[in-house]
Amino acid sequence: MAASPSASLATGPWRTLWRRLRKNRWAMVGLWVLGLLYLAVVFAPFLSPYGYTTQFREQNWHPPHITRLHLWDDAGTFQGPFVYASNRLDEFTSEYEEDRAKPVEIDFFVRGETYSFLGIESNLHLFGSRDPTRPIFLFGSDKYGRDVFTRILYGGRISMSVGLLGIAISMTIGLLVGGIAGYFGGRTDFLLMRLVELILALPGLYLILVIRQVFGRDVPSTQSYLIVVLVLAFIGWAGNARVIRGMVLSIKENEYVTAAEALGQRRLAIIVRHILPNTLSFVIVTATLAVPYYILGEVALSFLSVGIQEPEASWGNMLRDAQDVRNLTDFPWVVVPGFFIFLAVMAFNFLGDGLRDAADPRALE
Repeated sequence: MAASPSASLATGPWRTLWRRLRKNRWAMVGLWVLGLLYLAVVFAPFLSPYGYTTQFREQNWHPPHITRLHLWDDAGTFQGPFVYASNRLDEFTSEYEEDRAKPVEIDFFVRGETYSFLGIESNLHLFGSRDPTRPIFLFGSDKYGRDVFTRILYGGRISMSVGLLGIAISMTIGLLVGGIAGYFGGRTDFLLMRLVELILALPGLYLILVIRQVFGRDVPSTQSYLIVVLVLAFIGWAGNARVIRGMVLSIKENEYVTAAEALGQRRLAIIVRHILPNTLSFVIVTATLAVPYYILGEVALSFLSVGIQEPEASWGNMLRDAQDVRNLTDFPWVVVPGFFIFLAVMAFNFLGDGLRDAADPRALE
């Protein structure tokens, strides 16, 4: 008796992969963390109380409010979330003192700076200060008086998307080059693999620095972003192509490939429709494990001042303030972007390890 379509779907490879993945606790933790991070950066204009370039010059290097949130006042009366106003004591050392007589209440769904989201103009923010002259700095402020929490959300848009866009480009190139080399073989294989070896022999960091200098430091932020993504993708596709080639050499000997050739299908169609889809499990696992390297690549470039430039925000250029030992000593919240880099990288690694184990055909149920 033939199996029903629903039974076939329930035991299909993707369902099996998902079932195995759900059993891996750390992989699911990584998946949930990444989901929350991407939701946060997508809705950054709504979640953040200010714009990422908004400056409060007289309150630069303000300490984080997140450790000073209150619900009850000194008399024990419930007031809702609020902080006490801070008065600056010393302009040179940026010392602040709480004024216990001036509570600053925090409201939710407040009107503030106007922003554009998906083509829609709005000024609604998740939270904000009831007193506009007393801003709320959850993670503190930087040397220009900009809200670090806001810049982390906006900076995550760049740092988190670089990995996805870069791996999409590099994997696409790697799939096509590796598929063509493995399927056609002969001279085509020889020439493409020599090209791969040439790319792998290039010193990645120096290549990035040279290309970045060719374009100059005054290019717009959009072009800087594209340069970083394209350079990282150009360096990363070669290793993928070599692995895909090895897989294609084995897959092309299967009977369904021979049948497609006998039916007269074009070779490129056979590669795209019949061979490359059978490498998807490897592609998904490899892509998940490779995304952290793209994120760290952007962070390193921005940290070295050859990536995303001010006033645009990325986790890498935000960490540049941590180069000064005085900043680390007096204003330790400058390393907060590093925590989010660590969180994102570890989440991708947990998810990638879980996908690798789930996709292993030798794994036990």
